[in-house]
Amino acid sequence: MLLYVTVGSNDPARAGPFYDAALALLGLVRRQESGSDIGYAHPDDSRCRFWVVAPYDGRLATVGNGVTIALDAASRAAVDAFHAEGLRMGGTCEGAPGLRPFHAAFYAAFLRDPDGNKIAAVCERA
Repeated sequence: MLLYVTVGSNDPARAGPFYDAALALLGLVRRQESGSDIGYAHPDDSRCRFWVVAPYDGRLATVGNGVTIALDAASRAAVDAFHAEGLRMGGTCEGAPGLRPFHAAFYAAFLRDPDGNKIAAVCERA
């Protein structure tokens, strides 16, 4: 359903190492970059689906209240690793890895990136 998503950053060079480390554990790699944009993709995908960008209007990036970007994880171990690596790379915890009440197999972890964007890794496999 989604073509791509973006998160705003006031310092993409600072946000890049966080995303390089955390997204690698979900099978995503840095594919494109310029001074203000970093694009990530699955190695088999023809285009970047996740972007870290400085706002195009030149104003400061701000966090959307109620916005969470959830990324698919292949396993619960990948969710755990995503969370641990994200914390190690300067993210903050918004929900430790664990089952959530959405359904019996919904296993997720939530982080805030260095700019405060809320990112989740979710495994829906038992």
